[in-house]
Amino acid sequence: MVRSVFVWVIAWLLVLAWPVSVCAQAQPLASDVADLRLERADDGLYLSATLQFALPELAEDALYKGIPMFFVAEAQVLRERWYWSDRQVATATRHLRLSYQPLTRRWRLSTSTSPISNTGLGVVLGQNFDDLRDAVSAMQRITRWRIADAGEIDADAVHMVNFRFRLDMSQLPRPLQIGAVGSAGWSLAVTRNQRLGPEVAR
Repeated sequence: MVRSVFVWVIAWLLVLAWPVSVCAQAQPLASDVADLRLERADDGLYLSATLQFALPELAEDALYKGIPMFFVAEAQVLRERWYWSDRQVATATRHLRLSYQPLTRRWRLSTSTSPISNTGLGVVLGQNFDDLRDAVSAMQRITRWRIADAGEIDADAVHMVNFRFRLDMSQLPRPLQIGAVGSAGWSLAVTRNQRLGPEVAR
């Protein structure tokens, strides 16, 4: 009798513990900028970054249904002024479009400096991937992105760079836009602010 009660209690403890452990493993990766580097060059200021995020569950589901997702990387460069508010000296925007092609079972990532449309207008860089993880990994790496021209950056001044990467909700199909309002299932935004000191004399 005692043994059967003991087995029954252990079985119930395992049942109760199992969903907890599954939920803990299923928690999405915290969104963050794992690494952000600023580099002065003769022709301007360059930004490199490594992003850490997981695609929102609803966005991934929509992708598999053939609905492309749009993302935007934004950089704002401010010149610090002790006598007044900081002055914006440069901005840069990078647009990304991630889509799934059911016929080929491949992923396509398009990148442009202007919003990407289906008209085919504008300069768009495209990459194909066999796996969604590889496509997302490519989005998470930003390498030597020029965010300001040399003439916009003062060598002897302190600047602040505000960086943001987000899911562009405005380009979702209208029904999804309405359903996405206030929904955490569509939430994706990564931000980082970094100070750029005066140029060191060579």
